[in-house]
Amino acid sequence: MMKMGELWTQLGSVTASMMFAYAMFKQFFPDDLGNILEKYTQKLVGYVYPYIQISFDEYTVEFLRRSEVYSSIQSYLSTKSSTRAKRLKAHDVKGSKALVLGMDDNEEVTDEFQGIKLWWVSMKSASKKSSFSFYPEYEDRKQYKLTFHRRHRDIVMGSYLDHVRQEGKAIAVSNRQRKLYINNTGKGAKWSHVVFEHPATFETLAMDPKEKQSIIDDLMKFSKGKDYYKKIGKAWKRGYLLYGPPGTGKSTMISAMSNLMNYDVYDLELTAVKDNTELRKLLIDITAKAIIVIEDIDCSLDLTGQRKKKKQEEEKDGDEKDPIPKRPEEEETTTSKVTLSGLLNFIDGIWSACGGERLIVFTTNHVDKLDPALIRRGRMDKHIQLSYCCFGAFKVLARNYLDVESHELFGTIERLLGETDMTPADVAENLMLKSDTEDADSCLKSLIEALEAAKVEARVKAEEEARKKAEEEARVKAEKEEKEKAKSGNSKDEVKCNGTKDEVKCNGTKDELKGTSVAEVKENGVTP
Repeated sequence: MMKMGELWTQLGSVTASMMFAYAMFKQFFPDDLGNILEKYTQKLVGYVYPYIQISFDEYTVEFLRRSEVYSSIQSYLSTKSSTRAKRLKAHDVKGSKALVLGMDDNEEVTDEFQGIKLWWVSMKSASKKSSFSFYPEYEDRKQYKLTFHRRHRDIVMGSYLDHVRQEGKAIAVSNRQRKLYINNTGKGAKWSHVVFEHPATFETLAMDPKEKQSIIDDLMKFSKGKDYYKKIGKAWKRGYLLYGPPGTGKSTMISAMSNLMNYDVYDLELTAVKDNTELRKLLIDITAKAIIVIEDIDCSLDLTGQRKKKKQEEEKDGDEKDPIPKRPEEEETTTSKVTLSGLLNFIDGIWSACGGERLIVFTTNHVDKLDPALIRRGRMDKHIQLSYCCFGAFKVLARNYLDVESHELFGTIERLLGETDMTPADVAENLMLKSDTEDADSCLKSLIEALEAAKVEARVKAEEEARKKAEEEARVKAEKEEKEKAKSGNSKDEVKCNGTKDEVKCNGTKDELKGTSVAEVKENGVTP
């Protein structure tokens, strides 16, 4: 009787021989014959195996954007997984009392539709990227695979798949959370996100009520304008330019827009984008119902190239101290090659029509620094100036912070707001209750004191600037007079010779030289 050790030895030898034979077969067997063999093998299996399989990839063939069908299937199967799958993934949803469960990788669930049974499998595989590298990288490819009997083909193709899509979309809407996205640097996923929970609304936004209502009407008209934009032949998108001093509520305005429209927010950091191609890929990966935000656009991108030149000069000294050169990939990650042309194409080029129902928002503290081509109508359709706090904005803040609609101090505050500049952020800070002993009266008095102090500070600053300006003008005038005086003195010291022996003109006089005799004057190199 063969011992167990000998059995395992023989089994290992047979396995090794089979692997060697398979390797030889793959190496020397022609590809064309291999394809023919595989073709007829599949036909043979088809006669015996009566089931049909359909695969649904997470990304399209071009790997440009996530498949909507895949997302719908994922939402649909989340309801089946909770009761039928053995391995699950869990995540929470804001406002939901229970966790949302989904299928884990390589898990199978069974579904029934009109009396037929179907099998869904969640699959995940790693494939090597085609780009050449000494360190090959792998990317995960996910897909769902549907299996059913071939006699149910008509039902599955005709009604079941449409049922899955519709149900999945409805479930996704009920579980939808607004998200805040940020673009990633380096390799991997293009966007990372967190749940967006900013509480700002237009009701709490401190600005003139009429202007606020105008913005709300504009946004609501856009959200219902799909057919209208199609009719006029424009991509379903709209640009907003928010400009004004720091602290005037530009970021709060974006949050209020998101809450009103129920749109996701994509915070695009241009300095983290390698080049125009990567910028285009980021755009393609943005879903519909989104607000694309580029904050401080005047600082986000140096279109003149001076930043790169300055950075190279700064790094030159560092390179002299550090003898180890940087790797090329490190240099690429620290340098953005996005151009004005690439940014303009991002806003309203051909690729900007992908997705639809998007708002593009730029913010800046210095609108005069922006290239006119960047903010012209058609790109930034609506320009919104967020300036210093007016009395109407103050009343909104007083209602929000103090629950006060009117007060005897309002008249004084209105007068002071008309005489000095203070941002809504500074006004709100003075109105905020900071202890249990504070009340509306103390907060309003604190605001009045702050406004009076700001008024005095502004007057002192203006006087100081006027003094410096007067001193600068006086200095420039004195330098100018000194130059004119010096020029006049030089002209008096010039000696003009007319070419005659007896006549020498010096300082406008005849036959007269200061400290020099006529005989010492040389004319044409000859001493008279």
